[in-house]
Amino acid sequence: MERLIGIAGILVLLCIALAMSNNRKAISWQLVTWGLGIQILFAIIILKTPVGVPFFGAIDIGIKNLLSFSDAGSDFLFKSFRYGVVEDPLMNFAFRILPTLIFFSSLIAVLYHLGIMQFIVKWIARVMQKSMGTSGSETLCVSGNIFVGQTEAPLLVRPFILKMTKSELMAVMVSGFATVAGGVMAMYVSILGDIPGIAGHLLAASIMSAPAALVIAKIIYPETEASDTFGDLKIALDKKDDNIMEALSRGATNGMKLAANVAAMLVAFVAIIAMVNAILGLIDLSLQQILGWIFSPLAWVMGVPWNEAGIIGSLMGEKLVLTELIAFGDLSELMTTNSISDRSAIIASYALCGFANFA
Repeated sequence: MERLIGIAGILVLLCIALAMSNNRKAISWQLVTWGLGIQILFAIIILKTPVGVPFFGAIDIGIKNLLSFSDAGSDFLFKSFRYGVVEDPLMNFAFRILPTLIFFSSLIAVLYHLGIMQFIVKWIARVMQKSMGTSGSETLCVSGNIFVGQTEAPLLVRPFILKMTKSELMAVMVSGFATVAGGVMAMYVSILGDIPGIAGHLLAASIMSAPAALVIAKIIYPETEASDTFGDLKIALDKKDDNIMEALSRGATNGMKLAANVAAMLVAFVAIIAMVNAILGLIDLSLQQILGWIFSPLAWVMGVPWNEAGIIGSLMGEKLVLTELIAFGDLSELMTTNSISDRSAIIASYALCGFANFA
């Protein structure tokens, strides 16, 4: 029954996108069908096949082992604080989770400098372009968002942006909000470490969001113009660094800036939530309750049991109104206290894995 509800949920989301479309007659249903098919195929490979299950299990272990390397760096810098002096919440976030941003930012900068990231992005883009019939520039940008985020991905197609059609620009914008950067995903894995196989699930969520973003973008704003890059898969690469060490240093600097921004943002939003809840508490309400009421139907059609839909709906609302970091933090607490099932937690992790929020 829950699977049937999940299938119905896909139809509901497509109908919402269809209702928002500016030109329903121009929608390419071949693109929509192939986009959904790629997602379903990827999900089957991950969850059901004898090759996919151990493969993504190994990826999960590999990512967590990779994250452990950032502990060596934070140990060197903060060891006296991490073992007994600083309280657990600060130990957890400031000295374990934020350093993963710095480490992964440097790692991705090096992979980008070596051209490894571009190679992976190009082959993912080729699969989507050949099956869905999208242009080279938009598909490359959408694929790039899986790994490098919405700021860096457009740089892959920078020479073509001025000549992009409105539909292509829509795809670029939607994909930027639908996916997450590699460094940020590593931080999510650190936050949700108690969920079995979470690294593989979050990687799968980010990859599956790429064709999903194209499907939704092309329903809302279907292509009616001729693209200059149809059938073209050339990556425009301007290397920012002269050597690996420079790439490593630049990545660490960018990661530090991002970590500082995340820390400041969390301080502000956690304080605001506390203030709003104090005011709503006068009438026996909370921000989480209100968001849960609003988003519980959407959580339910995604396959969450109704008795947990209010909780997951609250997380989805927090993600949209505040940030996904707040929502992931609350999801981690729910898992720690066994307040929700593993199934609901995994569905929530897929739903929350993206940059789309008002903040």
